[in-house]
Amino acid sequence: QVQLVESGGGLVQAGESLRLSCAVSGRTASSLAMAWFRQAPGKEREFLASITWRWRDASTYYADSVKGRFTISRDNAKNTVYLQMHSLEPDDTAVYYCAADGAGYVGPRDYEYDYWGQGTQVTVSS
Repeated sequence: QVQLVESGGGLVQAGESLRLSCAVSGRTASSLAMAWFRQAPGKEREFLASITWRWRDASTYYADSVKGRFTISRDNAKNTVYLQMHSLEPDDTAVYYCAADGAGYVGPRDYEYDYWGQGTQVTVSS
């Protein structure tokens, strides 16, 4: 139905910025919603941000922990969702996952999302 592939992770020093990309293929109906999660070693998966796929009047949602620092966006023509991250800290080190829900769910519950990418590693050094 929907396939997701993350890219853009890497090793970054504290205070720097990084942009992650999620390439979306398959069925991309207007009801689709996209989200970013992350999971650090020994921790549960954490919701970061979500966005509706529709072209007009897209809505975004953020976890309080990343508001003002991370920005989610999408380019429907390129079938890509982005996560722009600024002022990265060592605590941001994790595997970052792209997720999608065909019914338009944009909340923080990871088990509600139908599709997941393989993840991309982000490591922030001091």
